[in-house]
Amino acid sequence: MNAVTEVAIIGAGPYGMSIAAHLSALNIGFRIYGKPMSGWIEAMPPGMFLKSDGFASNLYDPDDKFTLEAFCADKGLPYHPTNRPVPLETFSAYGLAFQQRFAPDVEDKKVAGLTQHAEGFQLGFEDGSAVAARQVVVATGIRNFAHMPVELAGLPEALATHSSRYGDLTRLAGREVAVVGAGASAIDIACLLQDLGGSVRVVTRSPAIRFHSPPRDRTLIDSLVRPMTGLGPSWRSYLCVHAPLVFHAMPERFRLDVVRRHLGPAPGWFMRTKMESGVNCMTESRIVQAGAVDGRAQIVLAQGDGSTHMLSVDHVVAATGYQVDLARVDFLSTDMRDRIRLTGGSPALSTHFESSVRGLYFVGAVAADSFGPLLRFAYGARFAARRVSQSLKHRAGRPEI
Repeated sequence: MNAVTEVAIIGAGPYGMSIAAHLSALNIGFRIYGKPMSGWIEAMPPGMFLKSDGFASNLYDPDDKFTLEAFCADKGLPYHPTNRPVPLETFSAYGLAFQQRFAPDVEDKKVAGLTQHAEGFQLGFEDGSAVAARQVVVATGIRNFAHMPVELAGLPEALATHSSRYGDLTRLAGREVAVVGAGASAIDIACLLQDLGGSVRVVTRSPAIRFHSPPRDRTLIDSLVRPMTGLGPSWRSYLCVHAPLVFHAMPERFRLDVVRRHLGPAPGWFMRTKMESGVNCMTESRIVQAGAVDGRAQIVLAQGDGSTHMLSVDHVVAATGYQVDLARVDFLSTDMRDRIRLTGGSPALSTHFESSVRGLYFVGAVAADSFGPLLRFAYGARFAARRVSQSLKHRAGRPEI
């Protein structure tokens, strides 16, 4: 085993690399593991756009200098903080440029096991190697938490998979597809499949698709009534962005309810015209049964008027969101998982993102039940990077008690 490193970061997305940038500036030794920006490059289909505004789509260095805006200016790419949607390809390229600048030694290795030992932790990798670290930051994103409705769980993967499993959609080109959901992933995928010559139906329990409002010139009254934030315009979002430590101090029941209810499914404003120009949408439709018949997915829908409808398609895309469950972080040892105190299905975290296992930190969506909806988005990486790096700096080099 190599010498003990001070900090191991598991995950090389916006959170992991933002923390790496902060640790580098503090001269704290670290190693970071994962495939840079894989959640965007591999899991999201080419041609889609980010739902977040340009100003809210950054990775974060300590000086806030290498922003998406700065990257686009350097590369001659179009950019606007609010009025122009950010292409997935632009954001992915920006993330890789950030990685080259602030985490050039990222190691593309997958962690297979995490255990504790006398000096802190041991990370075991799929290639059989291992490394020791005094402290560990888990920044692995949301793909492990993909939620597949129980009604679809019995279908084979050839007929139904979660939207996080696709990336390039060309394998579904020209086929009959049902997309289940009403959020950004559902509508983005449906429109892209329509462009690929498919016959697409969006199936949702909602009475209508609720798109984000398009940007417009904001008045002083707008700013007072609905202040703009990286999560959208509202006082509730403003408090989520600017007071996550206050949220942390709230009762658990309140926190879990806010995270569940605030900012529900809503596609970007820029998708409305494309969606309404030809994608068939079946609203107030709930899946009650699904099975495989003659190599196709057959779905029984209960509809709002009390009737039922049978839908037969080549494939089902479940754009049905994510449910954080620590049990699905499969590299944690059973002993360690049992010792992590939970809030909901997530680890209960200190004000610096440390779990009840000393020296083990969690960031990103898995931290939302502790800090609020801000942590469900890349926009929360600045807050997390600052808080975590402060704690790691305080503890770096100090002996464990």
